[in-house]
Amino acid sequence: MVCTISGPNGNQAFDPASFAEEKVAEIRRFVGEGKAAIATSGGVDSTVCAALAHRALGDKLVCFFLDTGFMREGEAKEVGGILTSLGLPLRVLQVSDRFMEGLKGKADAESKRIAFRQTFYTVLGEAARAEGCDVLIQGTIAPDWIETAGGIKTQHNVLEQLGVDTRSAFGFRLLEPLLDLYKDQVRRLAVFLGVDLPVAQRQPFPGPGLMVRCIGEVTREKMDLLRKATRIVEGELSKLSPPPKQYFAAVAEDDRRGADERIARSAVGASGKAWYLGARATGVKGDERAYGRMVVVDPGTLSDPAELFWVTDKVIHEDWGVVRVLLSVKERDHGGYAVIVRSVETRDFMTAKPTPVPRAVLERVASSVMEDERVGLVCYDLTSKPPATVEFE
Repeated sequence: MVCTISGPNGNQAFDPASFAEEKVAEIRRFVGEGKAAIATSGGVDSTVCAALAHRALGDKLVCFFLDTGFMREGEAKEVGGILTSLGLPLRVLQVSDRFMEGLKGKADAESKRIAFRQTFYTVLGEAARAEGCDVLIQGTIAPDWIETAGGIKTQHNVLEQLGVDTRSAFGFRLLEPLLDLYKDQVRRLAVFLGVDLPVAQRQPFPGPGLMVRCIGEVTREKMDLLRKATRIVEGELSKLSPPPKQYFAAVAEDDRRGADERIARSAVGASGKAWYLGARATGVKGDERAYGRMVVVDPGTLSDPAELFWVTDKVIHEDWGVVRVLLSVKERDHGGYAVIVRSVETRDFMTAKPTPVPRAVLERVASSVMEDERVGLVCYDLTSKPPATVEFE
């Protein structure tokens, strides 16, 4: 059956059966008589790629799950169940200490992504060679390399498009069967390959995991707090009907700094207030990466986010260095961290709009999150993509 979907390049006919047949033959030609490795986080892209590669190679494929320490609560067990249900030969690598060491002292988002990539492929290369694999198959899709090549942010799974020679750098040849697909096409391919519908429709989870939602330097304390906040946010927002396309929590230091009076006046009026957070986040302006400020606004009334989406344009008009505008949901004087709730609607993740989450839902989230005394502020991200990216780093 030929499926017509709408992507960033307009309507495109996509036939999952023909695509799978073509790629199975390509994988077999590329791997030859040898063996191949694949790493999956349990996300849609890597899981679908693993299912496709397994169809082509059978027991000549070795599937790795890297427990980097940046997984959600119970993630490793859940992913293991998903992969084994597909009949994939799974190897779990406990490597959190190596990733934490590689990120030590790094607060800049791009530096963190590059450090993660280096550790990820070094570890994976070692494991692949130990299993006799000289080919790595991975589920890079079109938005990954488009954003990386465009300078918006370095996706950890983009290598050859940046001129990285994977054979000399990490000891393997690289094959990317999904390179030209967008998210909707990947989901249709998942259904064709027999991947369970809940997995096919699973909301995206980035390869670097919670690292890209831990704004600034990654510490074990921040990761512990982020895992707890993620569980609360996902639990509450999953109950919305329909659920948002993607929803999650992020964490940063609660470092409040005074904002220009023009921002507060133009955005929330005389009864409200606005301030900067000290941490910076990744955005996109003019098709280029913008590593900029986050502004928190408090209109002084209990407004639903949908009533304040217009505020983003006002704030950025006053300060072009701002890439995100956050609505203060609940705050207190003590607490070292700010938790930010992000929820978006999108078709292809190339652009996105914030979800109009009811204020009452956000209040419940904030109350639960702030049971942890380390949290001093809970916010909701009002910003579209662009000027913000979906993820924070």
